Formats: sequence, C-alpha cells, structure tokens
Amino acid sequence: MNSTFAPLAIVFGTGASYVVAVLLGIPVLVPILNVLPAFPFMVASLRHGRVGEAVRRMLIWAASLAICATAMSYAAPVETSGLFIHGDAYRREMFLFVLTGRGAEGDIRQFLPQHAAHATIFCGLALATGSVLAMPLGAILMNYMGHYVGALASASAHPWRAFVLGWVPWSVVRIASFVTLCVVLGGPVLARVFRFEYRLVEQRRWVLLAVTGLLLDVWLKWALAPSWRLLIKSAAGW
Repeated sequence: MNSTFAPLAIVFGTGASYVVAVLLGIPVLVPILNVLPAFPFMVASLRHGRVGEAVRRMLIWAASLAICATAMSYAAPVETSGLFIHGDAYRREMFLFVLTGRGAEGDIRQFLPQHAAHATIFCGLALATGSVLAMPLGAILMNYMGHYVGALASASAHPWRAFVLGWVPWSVVRIASFVTLCVVLGGPVLARVFRFEYRLVEQRRWVLLAVTGLLLDVWLKWALAPSWRLLIKSAAGW
C-alpha cells in the first residue's frame, strides 16, 4: 500500500464521517462514524507487526478529530452543542473555569480522580474489546474537547489565539498517550480475531511511554492550569 494513502484516507474519511453525522443528526452515532475510517488501517498495521506505524496512523486520526470538531464548533457552536455527546456540559464547565478559576480543571483533588477513572475505563475497554469500544470513547472525548475550543474561539475577541491556547499542552500529551494505549492494548484481541501474531509483553516500551505521558499530563495540568487560564481569558477578551 502506498505510504501516503492511509494517512490521506484517514484524514478525508474522518472529515466525511462528520458530514454524515450532521446529515443524520443522531449524537450517539457520531463517535461510531468517526471510528470507521481509521480502524481498518490500525488493524492492517498491527497485522504486519508495525506497531509504530499503527500509533502514527491513530495520531493522525486524533488530529483529524480535533481539527474537525473544533472547526465545526467554531462555525456552529449552538448546533454542535447538541450533536457532540457531553459537548455543552463540558463547554459550560470550562467557560466557568476560564472566567472564575472555579472547577475541576484547576484543582488536582478533583481532576486526578477523573483522569484515573477515564484511563482505567479506556484501558479496560481496549484490552477487552480490541479497542472496538475504546476508540468511540476516545472520539467522544475528542469531540467534546473540540467543541469547547471551537465555542471558545467563536466567543473570543482573538479567535486564533483562543484556538491555540484552548488545546492546552497537557491535553495534547494525554491524547497521544491514550492513542498509544488504544493501539497497544487492543492488539491481543485483534490478533486472535484476525489471526496474526502479537505479544503484548513485547510492547513494554510503548506502554511505558504512554504511562509516562499520563503522569506528565497530570503534572503539567497541576502546574500550569491556573496561569494558562489567564492567557485564555486574555485571548477571549473576557
């Protein structure tokens, strides 16, 4: 397969999934549609023993989700608030934090249990289902985060600054870590279903890298969220 075909297919397929989602207008179908263009390419890479390639492909998928969800929510924040699961609730939570500093985002006692729960559920689904259920969960997370950033930019005095600042560095690290775990932990079940050789024990380096990323995510959020909030507030002109 041409090395450029898979990334392009993932990008354009992911974009098309949002077009179909808008036409159907059924929120629960959005993350399922989002997964369909990328999942076969992840499996294909794993079947050939190319774990790094699978991770790269899924990072491209995650970036496509972020761009599409953010752009859609910038253009139509009201409509996407109903289309993306948990979108409006997360937007209200984050807007309150940006305005006042109150909320889980700036309090490690609140966000650490949330992060731990999300990681545990995500990893469990990846291991148990070959990431068939973990990927839609990841798409839900990406969509409501993208909705917040797009709505933030739409309501801001300086939209481009809000775009850049809204995708905070710790979230980017967390996304990359989840993507890596999705690929690596999904391998054992996928190997049994599609009949290829895969040993999870050989992927310790990837697991360690992802776990390190999750720890870095917590540290960066704890250290930077309060001051980063002020940057976002300034960009928004609030």
